[in-house]
Amino acid sequence: MPDRPPRRFFGTNVLLYLASGDEEKAGRVERLLAEGGTISVQVLNELANVARRKMHLSWNETRAFVAPYRMLLAVVPLTLDVHEAGLEIADRYQLSVYDGMIVAAALAADCDTLLSEDMHHGLVVHGKLTILNPFFAGN
Repeated sequence: MPDRPPRRFFGTNVLLYLASGDEEKAGRVERLLAEGGTISVQVLNELANVARRKMHLSWNETRAFVAPYRMLLAVVPLTLDVHEAGLEIADRYQLSVYDGMIVAAALAADCDTLLSEDMHHGLVVHGKLTILNPFFAGN
């Protein structure tokens, strides 16, 4: 039986490279997105927050900035179960609350890989989800 393709969950910081001037990292993210993946509503919220606060986009521009992610990627909701799991994960693995919620959403979506530049590269959560920095050599 062939292995299933990796089910990737994208962290906000990885997706933001598409709007950066870093052509190498943006290209890497584009290639990964072409293979599909998942995000949560929290990631959409964080993208919108960056668009408004750091990129100074209008509300219409912010909606337009976030829209492609909603079309390209599966989006999982934030639920009370994800919230509870996120708190447990943050405590157990010494993550921020927000990172714990991202990890919990990735697990709820049955992902096996979480792409993040600012979490613990190589950390395996609950024996099911590996956090990888997609910009490390070999990834």
